[in-house]
Amino acid sequence: MDNLKSHSAIAVANRFLDLAKNAGDTLTPLQLIKLVYLSHGFMLGLYGRPLVKEEAEAWTYGPVFRSLYRAVKKFKSNPVAGPLPGGNETFDELEEDVIKQVYEKYGQQSGVALSRITHQPGSPWSNVWAEGRGHSSTISNDLLEEYYRQQAAA
Repeated sequence: MDNLKSHSAIAVANRFLDLAKNAGDTLTPLQLIKLVYLSHGFMLGLYGRPLVKEEAEAWTYGPVFRSLYRAVKKFKSNPVAGPLPGGNETFDELEEDVIKQVYEKYGQQSGVALSRITHQPGSPWSNVWAEGRGHSSTISNDLLEEYYRQQAAA
């Protein structure tokens, strides 16, 4: 896969923060982390290429991009005040479309609801976690692509 066109998780998060601001909404760290993960999964499932250049990791409370977690953890359960530093990138038309569609479909859901979605039995996080590889195990893009291709077709 061509990783040259993929982005930092923080850049994708900033795009979600822009969408939320334009809609008069806010996003908590948990919502933001899950929205970035879902958009990465759907980009892989629909177009076979990653949106985020770093690997997702399986943590106790679900899939996480470590750099994004570090950038938003200080907000705890409060809305994230953006933009986050270090994430000013331009997205192509397909990437922008996936991000907007994920926001429209999932942006109004709570962090807990989004966490439930990413924890579904058979999901990439659930499969990696069930294998018992432990905290911070990588969730491969191949696993994400296969799962989100099925989700997109459903």
